[in-house]
This record gives sequence, C-alpha cells and structure tokens, in this order.
Amino acid sequence: MNYRAHVVAVAAALSIGSAVLLAEDKPDAPAGGPAKEKVEYLAPERSAATKGAETGELVALPLQLPRATVIGTPKEPPPNTTVDLKTLGKRRGPFLVPKGVSVISKGKKATVSDEAPIMGDANLVTDGSKEAGGGEVCEMSPGLQYGQVDLAKSAEIVAIVVWHNHFDSVVYRDVVVQVSDDATFKTGVTTLFNNDQDNSAGLGAGSDREYFESAEGKLVDGRGIKARYVRCYTKGNTSDAQNHLIEIEVWGK
Repeated sequence: MNYRAHVVAVAAALSIGSAVLLAEDKPDAPAGGPAKEKVEYLAPERSAATKGAETGELVALPLQLPRATVIGTPKEPPPNTTVDLKTLGKRRGPFLVPKGVSVISKGKKATVSDEAPIMGDANLVTDGSKEAGGGEVCEMSPGLQYGQVDLAKSAEIVAIVVWHNHFDSVVYRDVVVQVSDDATFKTGVTTLFNNDQDNSAGLGAGSDREYFESAEGKLVDGRGIKARYVRCYTKGNTSDAQNHLIEIEVWGK
C-alpha cells in the first residue's frame, strides 16, 4: 500500500476502529462495469514507541510495498501451522509511529548465516528492493538460518519489516526477530517477534502466530528499543526446507 492509501486508512480507522476500504491498487472499473473490489483492513496499531504521544503527533508508517505476485489468500492454512484464521485474508491496517521516523537500514552492511548461499548474497538484504523473484532473493540452505543488519551505530528502532519470499503463499517456520548491541547476539538480546511455539529453533518458545508470506511483509514493532544489530531467523517453510530473504527494512531515528 502506498503512502496515500495509509493516510486514507488512518483517517477511517481512527474514526471507526477498523476500516473497509476500496483497494487502491485496482484500476478504475470501466463505465457500467463492476465496482472496485472492497478490501477489509485490520484495525490500526500503534508502536510502543508512541507511548504518551497524542494522536496528532503520529503518522502512518509510509511503507513502499512491492508488487503483489499472489492474488488472494488461501482460505485454509497448511496443517500444523498457527496461522490466525481471524485475520486471514485481511490486509494490515495503518501502523502509527512518531513523526520523523525513516528507513535506517538501506545500504547498511548485511550478513547471512549461510557462508555460501544457494542463490543471491547478503547485499540483497538491505538494497531497498522488495520485489519477489530469483534476482532479489538470497536463498539459504535448510536448517536454522538468519540474516543480520548492522545499523553502524545504536539507534532507536520503531519498526522492522521483513520480506522472505512472497512469490508464493507459503508460511515460513520459526520466524524470530531479535535486536542487540552485540554482533554475536550472545549478550543484551531482545526478542521482538517469535512464532516458534515449540522451541524447535532453540531460541526459546514464542507466543506469536505464523503467517502467510505476502507483499506486505511482516511488520514487527521495534518498541523504540535502542540497538545496533537486527537479526531475523527462519527454519524452512511449508513448501520446502529452504530459507529465503528479500529485505530487512528497519525504521527508526
């Protein structure tokens, strides 16, 4: 969704709690043709970094999303997943953040745990391109893998958005997002998202839900925590055992 769509969503959502809006990415229907598709949006959310701020001091995170390659969302998630059926098929609502927040990860140094990726390399993780497809994807071997971003210095992190590979509707396993000031993630680690409910990755059991990959990416609240490094884990997906990363986008100050 572009910035205009987010602003429209904010206005509607703040007045009615959740919004059912006309899809902004659909072309105008011809005269006498069918009306635009109605899309249901989830209620807006506020970053924990906005604690104490008035509504007028907030803006919708101005995400620039890639083209969607999958039309619609499967009505039933794969077996043995924790996808939330209540939100299935709905689009993310506006994510409200303090004014002055910007992308602080583009062009920063990225590394991946696989020393010899099957396809692509770590540079793709922070190049700013979020499109699906082979040329934009760093593909890593099976097993627990991660991508890591070095922000160069400690920064206030407001949001982290992760795109694995949205070419197909798949669910990535053991998605864990952590931040730290330690490049090795041995000390001072804060876990911001963890949907590994059975602790199969060995990073601790999480309580978050699994989700279908889409062009929206997965938005994780950074809570305003200060850290220099961002690390995002996966352990295969419901299509195959491979791990993929298109982009890790960090928003902050």
